[in-house]
Amino acid sequence: MDVGDRDVRVDATMGTSPRSNRRTERSLLGVVVLAAVALVPSASAAPPPPNLPLPGDPARLALALTDTTASLRAAIARWSDRRGPPPSDVTLYALYQQRLYRYLARHERIERDTLARVPSSLAAVSRDLLVAHRELYRLTPPLPARAIKVGPSAAPAALLGYYREAQRRFRVPWDVLAAVNFVESKFGKLRSTSAAGAQGPMQFLPATWRRYGLGGNVRDPHDAIMGAGNYLHASGAPRNLRRALYAYNPSAAYVDAVLRFARRVRADRTMFYELYSWQVFVKTPSGDRRVTGPALP
Repeated sequence: MDVGDRDVRVDATMGTSPRSNRRTERSLLGVVVLAAVALVPSASAAPPPPNLPLPGDPARLALALTDTTASLRAAIARWSDRRGPPPSDVTLYALYQQRLYRYLARHERIERDTLARVPSSLAAVSRDLLVAHRELYRLTPPLPARAIKVGPSAAPAALLGYYREAQRRFRVPWDVLAAVNFVESKFGKLRSTSAAGAQGPMQFLPATWRRYGLGGNVRDPHDAIMGAGNYLHASGAPRNLRRALYAYNPSAAYVDAVLRFARRVRADRTMFYELYSWQVFVKTPSGDRRVTGPALP
């Protein structure tokens, strides 16, 4: 546990009358609340540093998740030029939010107790993100460190344009294409070839790309998104998105995860920018490892 998990100890022995006890209880509550607030980022404070320790108990986790998400969304609203990478405050808030979710995903009992303390709308979104994360994590084999390749993703404005173009051409919903792009390569940040040989930001096997890639470059984000739209349409989209996604990756868990992300992106465009600003964590034989973002070792 980090410093945020230390007990707050206050001598509560003073006073024996009911009124004195009530004053003591109110004082204790105030100390606990102030201590909790001091251990999480504040909307009016500077963004959290990249390796800020996470709180470990549900009350402080709930406060951290609520406040960090609000701060991240406010920072996204201030992000004026979306033809380039996220500003530093967006990057830092998004990383802290992502680390909170990854911690909750590993501790299901703490997750339940934490989400019971956040606003219902945030709890609903969080449950979708956490279920999708667990489904995908179970499907993901460890990647040898030597095989990890990363790079910058295309600008969010450009990606949204590519999704819309593919939607017009192939009638595949833009949010589904965005979700596939996120799941397969974190919007192109992860450049590694998969163990099965899949390549590019939409992770095509060579044979599938030859058939559906429209003669493009599998590593080019525009061409890859067009190829994905073509393949999903040929596989049943938009009439049967589940069947189309299952053809893309024959796993019911994969299909469910993609549709959970797509639903959240469709319902709230800001969620696209939140996910876009998350970093790449990879599963390796020696444990999970962050390979993009600030303050890497």
